[in-house]
Amino acid sequence: MKRLLILSVIVIGIVTLIVGCERSTEKVSPKGPTTPEADTLAQPKSLQQVGVPVQLTQNAVPADNPQTSEKISLGQKLFFDRRLSVDGTVSCSTCHNPDLAFTDRKSTSVGIKSRVGQRNAPTILNALYNKTQFWDGRVNTLEEQAALPIVNAVEMGHPNLDAAVAQIASIGEYQQAFQRVFGRPPNSPDLLRAIASYERTQVSFDSPFDHFIAGDKNAIDDSAKRGWELFNTQARCNKCHALTDTQRDVTVFTDNDFHNIGIGIIRHNVVALARQAEQLIKSGDTAAIDRAAIQTDMSALGRFLITKKEKDIASFKTPDIRNVLVTGPYFHDGSQETLWDVIDHYNKGDGLQNPYLDEDIQPLALTENEIDDLVNFMASLTSAIYKEQGAAELSRQRALSRTTRPQRDTARAFRPKPTQPEPPK
Repeated sequence: MKRLLILSVIVIGIVTLIVGCERSTEKVSPKGPTTPEADTLAQPKSLQQVGVPVQLTQNAVPADNPQTSEKISLGQKLFFDRRLSVDGTVSCSTCHNPDLAFTDRKSTSVGIKSRVGQRNAPTILNALYNKTQFWDGRVNTLEEQAALPIVNAVEMGHPNLDAAVAQIASIGEYQQAFQRVFGRPPNSPDLLRAIASYERTQVSFDSPFDHFIAGDKNAIDDSAKRGWELFNTQARCNKCHALTDTQRDVTVFTDNDFHNIGIGIIRHNVVALARQAEQLIKSGDTAAIDRAAIQTDMSALGRFLITKKEKDIASFKTPDIRNVLVTGPYFHDGSQETLWDVIDHYNKGDGLQNPYLDEDIQPLALTENEIDDLVNFMASLTSAIYKEQGAAELSRQRALSRTTRPQRDTARAFRPKPTQPEPPK
């Protein structure tokens, strides 16, 4: 018993250090959107949630950017401060609003001067576990990720990071905070380290499914249980959202890989776009690739912009599906309104006019009841902190699914897999 008590104390100590759940007592700039200290959803999260992988979380903190409560507090301040954009109108939280599960609930995000991008803003919940960041995986770390929106003309609009730093470096509270946390004046690397440290505190588990896996067999209903089985069998979701084809993933629900699932392939002439992008790709300029991904139709090329490999045309990263109910609309372009739309898309197998379609995409022959079960399973992945939002969103999506199903093609869902065309020469 004594040994168990000592072990518990050690684990709690690790949890506190990693997550930095001590709340900031400093005021956020009045130019920020609100006062996030008053918003529970914005606060750093405890690892004392059912389902949290403590070791994986510990491993996600880089050695050169250890977590401290003061650094996290500084990162939180920066995350919500609109003065980090060129005209003072946009913050990180504009696209990653904690009240909306760190998304903006828009198909594609809107930056300074109402400029509209090409990509849907993914949630930062559990982003610390991602092996790559952005839909095309163009960077690996949260520090690298934090830099690119700041210098993108559609998003926060600065010509470079130094300009963004100069904009906040004259502010007394930031001069003091950077000196206290890093021992030096505001600068680009430390700016990114602070923001990434705050983002790493946004761990989100404690869902009904987590309680079910932990042993509470009544935590989810029979429909969700059937959906979990379908997820790993007939619905073939496990092909991308699992550890392997045979090992079930109950933690991050992603293979951390990239797949062409048929979204946007018809709307865009991706072959012509690929040829157009080749010169850009040769430069290896991450910022230039970022601009292409956010500002131009080359966004539809996905992973190809990074790898230059034809097989990666229109391939995008498999997202973690935790809290998927409250982080729509769905896919890299936000083109699907409901989870029923998402499943309808997969159910019919896509494949038309798409020579690059992933080999695991095929008609699924799911019935309406089975689709409902799958949605109920995905709804069970909603963290407790978003329980009320999740219930309202499930009701909204269910009602919409009974009247509007643009992706539904039941006849095609029960046919054999269509012959896939050859890539153009």
